[in-house]
Formats: sequence, structure tokens, C-alpha cells
Amino acid sequence: MNPGRGKMSDFIPARVTTAVLTYVPNNIGYFKDRFDVMRVCIESILKNTKERFDLMVFDNGSSDKVIDYLRTQHNAGNIDFLLLSRKNIGKISALKIMCKAAPGEIIAYCDDDVFFLPGWLKRHLEVIDTYPDVGVVTGMYIKPHMKEGVETTMRFAARRDVKMEKGNLVDKDLELHYIANMGRTWEQYQKETNGLEDVRITYKGIQTYASAGHYQFVAVKDRILKALPDKWKNNLMGQMRELDIAIDALKMLRVCTTPATIRLLGNQINQEGAEFIREFGLDIKGVEESTQMANWVVKFFRIPVIRKIAYFFYQRLFKIINA
Repeated sequence: MNPGRGKMSDFIPARVTTAVLTYVPNNIGYFKDRFDVMRVCIESILKNTKERFDLMVFDNGSSDKVIDYLRTQHNAGNIDFLLLSRKNIGKISALKIMCKAAPGEIIAYCDDDVFFLPGWLKRHLEVIDTYPDVGVVTGMYIKPHMKEGVETTMRFAARRDVKMEKGNLVDKDLELHYIANMGRTWEQYQKETNGLEDVRITYKGIQTYASAGHYQFVAVKDRILKALPDKWKNNLMGQMRELDIAIDALKMLRVCTTPATIRLLGNQINQEGAEFIREFGLDIKGVEESTQMANWVVKFFRIPVIRKIAYFFYQRLFKIINA
């Protein structure tokens, strides 16, 4: 007879399941420094989260080096639930599995290139527990997210019991941080945000920005499951903007904490970013700033037709290398 028959588990899930999606298939090209980025993401959660939570990691087909690290963290008791996929099943599909598997009432999801600041979870939960019908709360406001999926949030902001402010309200340093870590130029950012304005909301003393991201969010699990697609999707990337729109269509709010409670890491951490991370007691080595390309090379590859051709070959090579 199985010795477990008739016995009870003493496991009681935490209210929050923090869920990290990892994918670092190799250490070349775009992924050259991604192992350290992924490691700092997970370690910032462990270091800077005071509330009780269960940590779930879903690996989407990473290299042996990543798997070994995750297993070490799991064996040490830092990762409570470790899900390993033999191949990359895509972001939206992995998110569906994570949301369904998470034992907590609330899921705190992130890609593996997010750095969490002290107090991040407390601030997210304050918003969820105060605002009505919250779909998702994100830890850092990014103005381009105001383009779509904010109709429900804007209707809420217009209520008499809500204070709404409009204009260019976000700290420029935060905009520069987004530009630097997401591979944008100031000109590209201005084009992205042309005609958009920031909307700051205050409800029952809790302040947020309208809109939210899908790279990191905290949500009531039952609500986010309603917004996820019913059918299986094979897209490696994509489908996340559709998720944003679906949340809004379900008449749920999409908001960001203020001040920001996270930072973006991108695919590498420069010297300045490394100094910032070390201030929180985490070990990281910053990459040296790369030598600037000749101006004529930059201009050449910004010609639309050249850029399109180069991107075509980039996509094909990426698929071959990571097949």
C-alpha cells in the first residue's frame, strides 16, 4: 500500500504565486548576457519581496546552464514549482499553463528580464485591493501602452470619486530608462508616443497611471484566465497585445503603480545598470559599452528597404540557430 494513503499534505498555498517565464537557449548573439539578466530577475524577487509568496518558474526550452541553475534554486527551496518544457511552446501558451497551474489566488507574472524593487508586491496588492475590477497592475508605466486597451480605465478615471490628471506627467528619467533598455532611440520613442498623453489616477488615496504592460503584471488569477485565448496558440512571440485588449473588453482596469516598482533589464546590463543592482545587495557584472558604429553604417541600415531585407535574414537566421 502506498505509504501516503490516508495522510494529509501540510502545504497551504500563499495568496500570491509569483511566476517567471524563462527562455535563454544559448549564450550567443542576443542571448550573450541573458543568463545573468535572468538570474538577477529571479534573485531580485527573492531579495526584495517581503510578503509571503510561492515562486513558480516555467522554463521554455533553455540551455543546460539555465536548467542547472533553476534546479539548484529549486533544490535550495527558493523555487517552489519548477516546470520544464523540452521545447519553446511560445509565450502566450506558457502563460496559459502557468496561470492554470498557479495555486495562489493572485498571479504575479514576469518575463525574465525584470528587476524588482523593494516593496513592489505590497504596492501592486494595494491597487488590487483598493481599485474595483482590476484586470492587471504593472510596476512601471510606459507611455506607448496608452495606444489601446484603456477605454475601461479611462471611463473609471472620469468618475466623480476619482481624481484624474492629464498631460506629460511621467518622469523623463523613466522614459530614458525605457528607451535605453528596450533598444529605442529618442526619435523612435517620440514617434511612438506622438499624440499620447499620460493619465494619472488617484482613487481612495492610491495613485496609478492608466494602462499596463504584459512583460510584467499582477492579476487576480480567475480574471486573467478569462482574458487568455481559449485555443492553443503556436506563436513564439505575439498575442500579448491581444491579451491587453481582451482585458479591457472584459471591462477590467489596466493600471501601473507610481512610483515605479520595477526596472527593465533588456538583454544585457550595462555598467550603470550593474551599479544600480549592486546597491540592492545583488552580485552582477556590467557589460562594457559597445563601440559606436560608424554613422554611415547606422544611416544605411535605417533605410526602410535595407532595414526590411536585413530584418528578413535576421528572423530566418534566428529560427535556424534556435530550431
